[in-house]
Amino acid sequence: MAVDTATDGEQAVDAALVTSYDAIVLDLMLPGRSGLDVLRELRARGRASPVLVLTARDGIEDRVRGLDAGADDYLAKPFAFAELLARVRALLRRGPSRPSAIRVADLTIDLSRHSASRAGRRLELTAKEFALLEYLARHAGEVVTRTMIAEHVWNIDFDNFSNVIDVYIRYLRRKVDDPFEEKLIHTRRGVGYVLGASS
Repeated sequence: MAVDTATDGEQAVDAALVTSYDAIVLDLMLPGRSGLDVLRELRARGRASPVLVLTARDGIEDRVRGLDAGADDYLAKPFAFAELLARVRALLRRGPSRPSAIRVADLTIDLSRHSASRAGRRLELTAKEFALLEYLARHAGEVVTRTMIAEHVWNIDFDNFSNVIDVYIRYLRRKVDDPFEEKLIHTRRGVGYVLGASS
């Protein structure tokens, strides 16, 4: 398995909103935002990845609270590592319960097929263009800064990276906006970009 880790609740939310994970192992006792808050936000934002909750609390009320928030399974500490792996494998077999797609106006991003289309017309995107479009779509209607894009799409510090981001935004506009009357990618001068049906 390839594993990403997050050391606090905010990192967990950011990672799960940017990457479509096959499964998430979520500790409820995270620094900053609690695991329960993280889980509620991910479900509210449409993230369908199966979630296995880990917690030192094994009371019935705690389990019910976690399951009601959107958890798919629940494992109380202490636990055997073999059981954790078995439960993760079970979640992977089950897979997400909802289709893995994002829609913004007439733009559709199919995460499972790693493809995008607008008004039924397939968009031919490079891997990095797709990653950038997916990030903008996950934050549709919100302004995303160049720093956020550099950190989440390129996974590097922002320093001296602004021009590359601008170039890729231009690439995306040629494919997503130029062939259509309604523009979806908008610039907020001095701040960043927003993806949406209107400026």
